[in-house]
Amino acid sequence: MDCCKMSHKLPHHVSIHGGLYPSRVITVSGIVLKNAQRFYINLCTDSDIAFHFNPRFDENTVVRNTEIQGLWGTEERSLPFNMPFRQGYSFTVMITCQAECYSVSMDGKHLLDYAHRLKDLQSIVHLEVDGDLELNSVIV
Repeated sequence: MDCCKMSHKLPHHVSIHGGLYPSRVITVSGIVLKNAQRFYINLCTDSDIAFHFNPRFDENTVVRNTEIQGLWGTEERSLPFNMPFRQGYSFTVMITCQAECYSVSMDGKHLLDYAHRLKDLQSIVHLEVDGDLELNSVIV
């Protein structure tokens, strides 16, 4: 487990040693900038983005997607509630890898599930975080 507690320079890259597997949890904590437009958390292989988690304040939604061999899939944008992130406020996102999906929670409340489109979980060995936030903590 890699744990870093401090403000990080962006973009921030972390290796996920051993790749993902069911029950593995990744936690990202930070503060959304007051004038934020967007930020993202990506779970990546050496060449693809397995899970793109992208809160967009300019569109008032959280976009989820996968990019394989340079091609983006169909975006998932629907949420059963209002935009959970707030400009100027802190957050803790937990992404739990499950057998069929990523289960995402924020501040202890379940947000959404995202079905695996890239099935080779062990090949997902990188975490990227960037955008309009102050990144405080990454636990892999």
